[in-house]
Amino acid sequence: MSHVQRHSYYEADARERIAGLVDAGSFKEFLGPARRMMSPHLAQLDQPAAFDDGIVVGEATLQGKRVLLAAQQGQFMGGGVGEVHGAKLTGLLRRAVDTHPDGVLLLLDTGGVRLHEANAGLIAISEIMRATLAVRATGVPVIALIGSGNGAFGGMGIVARCCATVIMSEEGRMSLSGPEVIETVRGVEEFDSRDRALVWRVTGGKHRYLIDQAQVLVPDAIEAFARAAADALHADAASSDTDTALSALQQRHAALKARVHAWGECRDGVEIWARQGIAEPERLPLLDTDAFLATTADRSLP
Repeated sequence: MSHVQRHSYYEADARERIAGLVDAGSFKEFLGPARRMMSPHLAQLDQPAAFDDGIVVGEATLQGKRVLLAAQQGQFMGGGVGEVHGAKLTGLLRRAVDTHPDGVLLLLDTGGVRLHEANAGLIAISEIMRATLAVRATGVPVIALIGSGNGAFGGMGIVARCCATVIMSEEGRMSLSGPEVIETVRGVEEFDSRDRALVWRVTGGKHRYLIDQAQVLVPDAIEAFARAAADALHADAASSDTDTALSALQQRHAALKARVHAWGECRDGVEIWARQGIAEPERLPLLDTDAFLATTADRSLP
């Protein structure tokens, strides 16, 4: 039996993820470290800087399809978005509007806005959201990949949900406010950030997939993310990206309202899974991805 080597997406850094994701030798970086596009604010606060400001942007091919892509470096300031970081990502998205690639891939690994550059970071998030929707309005799909240590939180969690497709692994997390933030503001009774199992049941990839906030769930392997991203590009090529049409948005809002009504009182993912008709929902965190997908194939959504 041949052994297929798997490379962990979770353990890789930004450039390793890109290298394993796209066609070999096809990646061309924009504004790389040699350009030294660094934050103008961090030195004033005696904080370390990075020559690429914690984000890698460029173009490549994925199974022959031309893509623009951005990969956040979670090891630098938790992947936080500051002025330069945000400008590089916004610029990439605006380039997509002008050049019409086959898709844009966002490899998210971020806690949200960089607190050291709060105002600049917040402005950047709003520009990124606007640019994401502008890209989708041209018919170019924007795909979020989330399987990193930081996941996608804060404003970048919103950006992820602005994308046409969200691909996650079990190890990935996505939410607006992080567990520590919720606990600080509302108390440990509201959300115990030290309960790591609870955190993953609420913000992790399995739960986000079950409630249709992630459309694809994959194992923790760069190769699996690459296949899923390529499949998403092919799917969008076959059916144009119409999710931004008014009727589609109205349908989505109606579905969200129904889910709030159905699940609003639940305090744990397990409670929601039970209401979806999943047998033995408490077993789901223990299942590998294939078994999980098979077990939950018949789940119900309001």
